[in-house]
Amino acid sequence: MINYIDYINETLKPRITEKEVVIDLFAGCGGLSLGFEAAGYKTIGYEMDKAASDTYNKNLIGDCFPIKLELDFKYPQADIVIGGPPCQPFSVGGHQKGMEDARDGFPVFIDAVKKLQPKVFMFENVRGLLYTNKWYFELVLTELRKLGYMINFKLINAVHFGVPQNRERLFVFGHRAKFTFPKPSHHKVTVGEAIGDLMYTTPPESKFLTASMDSYVAKYEKASSCINPRDLYADKPARTLTCRNLAGATGDMHRVRLKDGRRRRLLHTEAARLQSFPDWYEFTGNETQRFNQIGNAVPPLLAYQLALALKECFQMEDLYSAEEIIENNLHQNQVLTLF
Repeated sequence: MINYIDYINETLKPRITEKEVVIDLFAGCGGLSLGFEAAGYKTIGYEMDKAASDTYNKNLIGDCFPIKLELDFKYPQADIVIGGPPCQPFSVGGHQKGMEDARDGFPVFIDAVKKLQPKVFMFENVRGLLYTNKWYFELVLTELRKLGYMINFKLINAVHFGVPQNRERLFVFGHRAKFTFPKPSHHKVTVGEAIGDLMYTTPPESKFLTASMDSYVAKYEKASSCINPRDLYADKPARTLTCRNLAGATGDMHRVRLKDGRRRRLLHTEAARLQSFPDWYEFTGNETQRFNQIGNAVPPLLAYQLALALKECFQMEDLYSAEEIIENNLHQNQVLTLF
């Protein structure tokens, strides 16, 4: 059986086989786009962070443009729109403004769908959109359904799709056909399978927790009633990787406990593997920028499996009539449930 590292290094190589073009909005360093290019689609990315855009351009076949998207932006023709729109956690005042709030990325995403009328679209967001900000999620879905799309959404944990990390995110698909989410796997890839060759080493760039940091972490774990120290364990998947617990020296940071008792912060190469980035994927920028890119990314191995599911939906799109779309939208607007 092929091991995890060899699998992601080979499976996630961009190989363009399809004629359709994918536009990736708020593309980051290209986690989503890598999955789609591995599934055969050429991508065009838009990402305002220059370091992240440079990483995308260094590794993918498609081009990423380092610009801030506005509602008057003119997009090239594309058949599929994907992305991770930043969602402003609105206050009571913001609740009143809704989509008029300029800090929010969803108006841009909806505008792109409206202009391009893709056959299929997909976006990813935090799970809180289903709970604390559910009112806004309902508003977003209503706007997208007005454009003639059926919607499927689901909370997905990346650990069930070959990623060695418990990472739960919301994925939403808009289409005019029948869409089926990919089936989860029963096997969970562990930290040891992903970084076992690295985790007990001490490369020159290693950063160790100081005595004062160890003391701070102990107090943090006590205050949060932590039963097991928040070190990485070789026989389990990792906790969720975020910008904060990768780049920041916090009590929640990801770290490895070495055999001599010292604790070492994660290397960006280790963090990348835990996010399912192949070893050949090169990140640009300083250490903090690289960690932020990794922490913000959609795991490309999960993106790849979602892209394959989307491909099946795309191929069935012409089989469904306009009447079926309208009927489905009327039903979906009556009840908002989690599948």
